[in-house]
Amino acid sequence: MTNTHLQELITPWFDKVPDADFLSSITATAIGVCSLLVLYLFTRRLMLPGIQKIVTKLSPERIGALSPMLTKLNKRIAGLLCCVLFLATFDSVYPVNELAAEILKTVGQALLIIYVGFIISSIVSIAGAIYNQLEFAREVPIQGLIQVVKLITFIVCAILIVSIFLEKSPTYILSGFGAIAAVTLLVFKDTILGFVASIQIAANRLVTYGDWIQVENYGADGEVIDLGLNTVKVRNWDNTITTIPTYMLVAGSFKNWRGMQESGGRRIKRSLNIDMHSICLVSDEFRKQIDAAIPLHDYIRVTTLPAQVSNLGLFRRYAEGYLKQHSKINTSLTLMVRELQPLNHGLPIEFYCFSEDKRWISYEHLQAEIMDHLLAVLPVFGLRAYQSVSGQLSPPNEQQTDKPTFRVMANSVVKDPQQ
Repeated sequence: MTNTHLQELITPWFDKVPDADFLSSITATAIGVCSLLVLYLFTRRLMLPGIQKIVTKLSPERIGALSPMLTKLNKRIAGLLCCVLFLATFDSVYPVNELAAEILKTVGQALLIIYVGFIISSIVSIAGAIYNQLEFAREVPIQGLIQVVKLITFIVCAILIVSIFLEKSPTYILSGFGAIAAVTLLVFKDTILGFVASIQIAANRLVTYGDWIQVENYGADGEVIDLGLNTVKVRNWDNTITTIPTYMLVAGSFKNWRGMQESGGRRIKRSLNIDMHSICLVSDEFRKQIDAAIPLHDYIRVTTLPAQVSNLGLFRRYAEGYLKQHSKINTSLTLMVRELQPLNHGLPIEFYCFSEDKRWISYEHLQAEIMDHLLAVLPVFGLRAYQSVSGQLSPPNEQQTDKPTFRVMANSVVKDPQQ
């Protein structure tokens, strides 16, 4: 056991006591350990929290939100200072043999590197949190880059720790990576792909926090809540969480609704199938009946109507005028009512416009309101909406009337020949 400077100062205290060397070594070790505890408590409980309070007063809102991260950083700085003190005073304070001294110094150096790595990680996290408080942070997320910096930091720390335990230069450890490069690429394949994808996503602004995206292959349809190095988390509208590999957003295709949210309105594209047997030309008498029920001149420029107009033509012009006068429709965007290709389910009439309110619930209510109104006014124009026969027959105990009965065959109604 090697006598230290502190032990030599303490030994005269135990001249008249048996085993003076043993007691002096125990006392020196106890003094060294207590000094480490005092340093940790002083920095952890007094000095660093005091500095944190002063810094927080400069910007209570922004820095105050980082309080948990700053508290974690304080713990790690206090541990780092203890490691530095331990290694700096080891030869002068702790009387141990050569083997124990070598082991303790190696462990102390390893802990010092670990604390340095954790401190760098905390500083990077705090810097990322400060960046996320900026206005343009949602447009250019850097969560993937932050994770890359942390990953590189811990890899470097791991190499240094291994080199300390093996008593080899870090270049010796790095030279061995060439032999296992293929395995390394296989293990970190997703991380490497995610890193490249994160750079492309940030540079091209493909996705950011709060975006509504749809990725059909993964069943994701909701809001982006996390953009990580390896995964992107999407909170679906049913409050489930879908995790998507980051690189799939670049390698595959997805739909981002940000353009709709930043535009002047949300598209409404609905259609009604009109029974083509109800379409006919409108006579003057019929037009007067329509005008009595609905003042057409409020929605249609009657003077521009052709000499012979169909009830469907009047309905289309009325529907377009109704949409143009609706207070919740953005008339500065495309607005039209058009006919589509006739089908075996009738003639589709499509209503194409944009709502000013882009919120989901308001948007759905507006669509329902428009469709309810247009369906309700169809009979006024002598039109019928096409509806397939359901095949439901009257209950057997229903009272029979003198009306002819019908039977349903292959979605068509046929009068019963027995009547």
